[in-house]
Amino acid sequence: MPHRPHFRRIALRKIALPSWLPLDGFILGLIGTVALAVFLPVSGRAATITDGATTVAVAFLFFLYGARLSTREALDGVRHWRLHLTVLVCTFVIFPALGLAARGLVPYVLTHPLYTGLLFLCLVPSTVQSSIAFTSIARGNVAAAICAGSFSSLLGVVVTPVLVALSLDGGGGGFSADSMIKIGLQLLAPFLAGQLLRRWIGGFISRHRAVLRLVDRGSVLLVVYAAFSEGMVRGIWHQVTPARLAILLGVEAVLLTVMLTLTSYGSRKLGFVREDRITIVFAGSKKSLAAGLPMASVLFGAQASLAVLPLMLFHQMQLMVCAVLARRFAARAPEAAVAEAEAGPRSQAPADSADDAALTRV
Repeated sequence: MPHRPHFRRIALRKIALPSWLPLDGFILGLIGTVALAVFLPVSGRAATITDGATTVAVAFLFFLYGARLSTREALDGVRHWRLHLTVLVCTFVIFPALGLAARGLVPYVLTHPLYTGLLFLCLVPSTVQSSIAFTSIARGNVAAAICAGSFSSLLGVVVTPVLVALSLDGGGGGFSADSMIKIGLQLLAPFLAGQLLRRWIGGFISRHRAVLRLVDRGSVLLVVYAAFSEGMVRGIWHQVTPARLAILLGVEAVLLTVMLTLTSYGSRKLGFVREDRITIVFAGSKKSLAAGLPMASVLFGAQASLAVLPLMLFHQMQLMVCAVLARRFAARAPEAAVAEAEAGPRSQAPADSADDAALTRV
């Protein structure tokens, strides 16, 4: 079997829990983070410090990945244009189309403000750090996940405001150059810095993988806590009745299920190998809260708090579902590798079928 780059075998350790408990430690951590934000939200100076810590954590994550990834591997990921095009189509074509189709749910199922938020979440770029983390857990193509997420975020700075202006009546106008600079500095600059310093620090970081695990999980938890704290402080939960909130969660569950199914079966029909399919599933079915929040503040102004409610809920839902899905993909990885080694090129079909079966059980 050909040697596989070591960065593709990065996996976050799971905390041992009783066998009867269907959640792993990371999911419990996410639930605990939301509960903490509900009962102890940060505001004022503390919120500013939390936002700053989130920015630093995400930037440090990309610095570490840049330091671990060789320039040749990065270029190989960039050249994988079919995968990146597939992710971009899912993010900026299929998702918006589904969002526009949901307009038929107004006003009987969703109120107009909730639909505005639902459509906005369909227009924001794909998430980056959690897509990389879940792709790594599932033993997918991490290099491609880094490139796909970065492309989506950078392109989303321009595409998302344009789509908002075209799709929402009076929803927003244009994008801010400050937002573009902020996203570029938070994602691209640290990655390039890590690439430049890789020659001197790459070996040290490779020997300390625990740092990567802490940054992966810590950055996600910080983003969730900061976002839900902001929602609590702005009082957006008091603007939506429990019934409407339950309906919104149901609609978003359907949306996530449709996208996970399309990315899984669609990438299989397009002939992608297992590792690339995993990358497409996680990068093509998710939306970025970190990128969406600052964009919403620019595009919606005072109405931003309610506009991002669907995105906040969808982000939390996708993290929990994808955490379970990544664990199941990882459990299938050794068996799939053995099947490929024994049966050759035709071994991909049974492995795909098993992964699709695991997807339907999530």
